[in-house]
Amino acid sequence: MNSMIFTNISRLCKKTGVSIAKLERETGLGNATVRNWSVSSPTVDKLKLVADYFGVTVDELLRNPVGEEVSE
Repeated sequence: MNSMIFTNISRLCKKTGVSIAKLERETGLGNATVRNWSVSSPTVDKLKLVADYFGVTVDELLRNPVGEEVSE
């Protein structure tokens, strides 16, 4: 689940042309906070900051993968 969150945020960053470092600065998150989410779980309030920044829901950050349909 953690790597999925990080992957979704990385895709949103690439899609919008925003670096992860810029995302962290503009949302007030600490340096390397988002990168650490590939191995640890973020808090809901931090996920909400990122979701609001990109104009998506927290649920969208938790889906695999964001912006793409999954065929099962």
